[in-house]
Amino acid sequence: MESGRRLDPTVLREYDIRGIVGDTLSPDDTHIIGRAFGTILRNKGGHTAAVGFDGRLSSPALEAALVDGLMASGVDLWRVGLGPSPMLYYAAHALKADASLMVTGSHNPPDFNGIKITLFGKAFFAKDIQDLGTIAASGSFVDGTGSSVTYAIQEAYVERLAADFRGKKELRVAWDPGNGAAGDVVVQLVEKIPGTHFLINEKIDGAFPAHHPDPTIEKNLAQLKELVAKNQCDIGIAIDGDGDRIGMVDEHGRVLWGDQQMVVLAEDVLAEHPGAPIIMDIKASQVFSEEIVRLGGIPVLWKTGHSHIKTKMAEMKAPLAGEMSAHIFFKHRYYGYDDAQYAAIRTLSILASGDRSLADIYDALPTYKNTPEVRFDCDDVRKFEVVEEIKGRLARLSGVTVNTIDGVRVTTENGWWLLRASNTQAMLTARCESSTDTGLDLLKIQLVEQLRLSGVTTSIF
Repeated sequence: MESGRRLDPTVLREYDIRGIVGDTLSPDDTHIIGRAFGTILRNKGGHTAAVGFDGRLSSPALEAALVDGLMASGVDLWRVGLGPSPMLYYAAHALKADASLMVTGSHNPPDFNGIKITLFGKAFFAKDIQDLGTIAASGSFVDGTGSSVTYAIQEAYVERLAADFRGKKELRVAWDPGNGAAGDVVVQLVEKIPGTHFLINEKIDGAFPAHHPDPTIEKNLAQLKELVAKNQCDIGIAIDGDGDRIGMVDEHGRVLWGDQQMVVLAEDVLAEHPGAPIIMDIKASQVFSEEIVRLGGIPVLWKTGHSHIKTKMAEMKAPLAGEMSAHIFFKHRYYGYDDAQYAAIRTLSILASGDRSLADIYDALPTYKNTPEVRFDCDDVRKFEVVEEIKGRLARLSGVTVNTIDGVRVTTENGWWLLRASNTQAMLTARCESSTDTGLDLLKIQLVEQLRLSGVTTSIF
């Protein structure tokens, strides 16, 4: 009987499993993770799973060890191989698999890797992941002899993406998959949709030689902006390391952040589903709420984290949801998971079928003064205590409205500020937004003062 193995507690994150390869995460660990998750799956009445991996140099070995562990617990597998996370989610849907496990480091540095998991079509996160760690350490595994079949799904996935393209206008489109796992998919996809397409960094390379594969950091979009300008493109599209987050720039190289992307995409959805809830995480600008109301929808702010958003989306039967981190989830004509390639197809369809350019849409959005999301160190235990202390003090203040869904989002006559504890790192995160520079300065002062009262001295702004 196989013995258990204690996993480094730092790899058992809120939303997924993630660590540094050769330090906190090894093939032996992913084998035991396979054993533990296979046990959970079998105990809940399931027995099939789809498994995939991204383009990181460590991913093939980690995937092989994970597969061995799953099979030893009696799980029958479809191995879809190298590709983006949403390709695996599509495989799980198409094959009606009970679970999916994606070996991926997402947008993290090259030495990171991990596993994203779904179970019976739902996110596997928080307590689920802690329970997996407990089973892994105990060695209380179900034994069995599972099967493994290699299943080529990429062509079918690309066909499904292309099937939802609409519009007759010929667009000029710049693409930067960032040497991530979506590279081959993008190469195939652009051959199946109209327009003139320009690709850079499409070769999958786990060393990420061009730039870090995170499209929410503007410096990582520099090459894309140059490509747009050089070829007079209508839009530039960037994709993160595992293909579930999207970056966008307009013809002038201006970045559309997650909440602005959601406004672009929501108009089409709300035309068919007026009055529907549209979900965004708590970091979203006031632009999101105002524009969703204007378009005839109901804006809903919810907890940050793709697992939280997916769960809320299913609960509310929302047709569209997103995050500032540019995870975009379509249930409208799609399956409810985050897919950068599909979000790209829907965006291109809007531009190819309408009279407005992306720059026109950008120019029509309300403008606010805001800070970027600021992250600063705070002890893993203390970070939650600080938020609770501030929450208690704000309850005694007049003239403020406090949303406590995820940290504290404080609305005053000057605008709003947000403070929340990171679920993945020993950090606090903050953001402020106002309609005026003076109002923004006052919000910053109020936030810094609340931190000071809890003993946190920082010059974050």
